[in-house]
Amino acid sequence: MEIADNQEYIDYNRIEKAILFIEENFQNQPSVKEIADHVALSEFHFNRLFSKWAGTSPQRFMRFLTKEFAKEKLAESSNLLEATFESGLSSSSRLHDLFVSYEAMTPAEFKAKGQGLTVHYGIHETPFGECLIAITDRGITDFRFLEESSKDLTIKELQQDFEKAKLIFDNNFTKPFIEQIFHETTNTSEPLTLLLRGTNFQIKVWEALLKIPFGQMVSYETIANAIGKPTAQRAVGTAIGSNRLGYIIPCHRVLQKVGGIGGYRWGTTRKKAILGWEMAKV
Repeated sequence: MEIADNQEYIDYNRIEKAILFIEENFQNQPSVKEIADHVALSEFHFNRLFSKWAGTSPQRFMRFLTKEFAKEKLAESSNLLEATFESGLSSSSRLHDLFVSYEAMTPAEFKAKGQGLTVHYGIHETPFGECLIAITDRGITDFRFLEESSKDLTIKELQQDFEKAKLIFDNNFTKPFIEQIFHETTNTSEPLTLLLRGTNFQIKVWEALLKIPFGQMVSYETIANAIGKPTAQRAVGTAIGSNRLGYIIPCHRVLQKVGGIGGYRWGTTRKKAILGWEMAKV
């Protein structure tokens, strides 16, 4: 692991620990010093870490994590998907709108367990912890955040999904994709290509998620309405939870209508970290 990558991993772990502390003590409105003490940093160094990682102050970041802020953003975005469906995925900044093209596997291809495919996969550090990414010649097919306790299981699941494919572990092959997803310095003139694996209903939900702009939030109800299934909010939630392309398909931008954070396949603390980071970038 490169030194820079390792530092990113350390920084995120400290941020995650800080967010957990805020969650557990939010009613007491902990001071920056109290949070800094909890993550074993001086107040000065904690402020510097936050500014480096999130591009904003700890106080403003905490504001991003409150229910009232989430409710405000949901109110602002009530007609958001209607507008973005009309305009497509265009954006003045492709960093802020992960510009993608995508296609879906057919049911027959899905059942074939990757027969005839070559899948390159790698494990990398990101601003939100370690991830596994898997790529075929038709596009990115997996992006999952990892916990140390679940890493082996996640790799095993990938192997089971593509048990008839040729799987190659190659971080050098997959690293440029991570750079394009997370880092501004990378040339992003070419859109990311995704290969979606799911039912027709799931794919419709994921397509709707791809329309949510960077730094915005919508409710499960909004997604259900957007795909023409207003009474299917529970099924929409299940489809969102089945997303194999974390962060790229931004299921983290969907919240409960009342402003609650809602669930997240890779942990609600990580979801809050991603949302706060995006708010700060915007």
